[in-house]
Amino acid sequence: MRQIAIYGKGGIGKSTTTQNLTAGLAQMGKQIMVVGCDPKADSTRLLLGGLAQKSVLDTLREEGDEVDLDLILKPGFGNIRCVESGGPEPGVGCAGRGIITSINMLEGLGAYTDDLDYVFYDVLGDVVCGGFAMPMREGKAQEIYIVASGEMMALYAANNIAKGVLKYANSSGIRLGGIICNSRNVDKEIDLLKAFAEELGSQLIYFVPRDNMVQRAEIHKQTVIEFDPDQPQAQQYRNLAKAIDENKMFVIPKPMAQERLEEILMEFGLADI
Repeated sequence: MRQIAIYGKGGIGKSTTTQNLTAGLAQMGKQIMVVGCDPKADSTRLLLGGLAQKSVLDTLREEGDEVDLDLILKPGFGNIRCVESGGPEPGVGCAGRGIITSINMLEGLGAYTDDLDYVFYDVLGDVVCGGFAMPMREGKAQEIYIVASGEMMALYAANNIAKGVLKYANSSGIRLGGIICNSRNVDKEIDLLKAFAEELGSQLIYFVPRDNMVQRAEIHKQTVIEFDPDQPQAQQYRNLAKAIDENKMFVIPKPMAQERLEEILMEFGLADI
């Protein structure tokens, strides 16, 4: 079983990328569980056809400590097992606690079955608190992938996430599997992301082009692969799934100092943005 955490700047498209990627893996016959680690509980929406799945924390608040697995785990597209951690009531507590609670509960309820090929954790934003770093810190996810684009703040966040991977690499055994570019059609974007990944000692594992088909599928509450499997964008996600499935390059990253990151951004003209 490969356990993978997807990180990246808020709004970069982590959840969309994760759901389309896992749909591609499901078409390859893989058995998958997706654990949404965002308080908005929207990491599995496209896989479940837009169903508002009750989160682990909401279920605990309503049902108490005695919770059956089928209350918090729902099958979605391709029989992908979907879980949402959820978060505390607004203004109360730390949202990162939902991740810790969810993973511990899933382990206790036997959700990590032997037939699983993959478990994906779709994690909120940058590594800014212990709860959201939990899949890294506790070694729950052995592989980390960072979703980024050619935009300045996306790369700042990606570099910070690489610092988190470096911090926990020796204690938990986690490794960076690569950068996934979710394109924003920035000038020289693919070259910039390749240079950025190489500087980290990693790789640009896949470049997902921008296509309005993604938004059309989302309006219909589906992944692109389910909405229109013959579309070129659906093939892009199948290619991404294949790249992840066949990946052999896992590294302890070498995050950049702020000055070096800014040098790279200037080399590709982002200093004027």
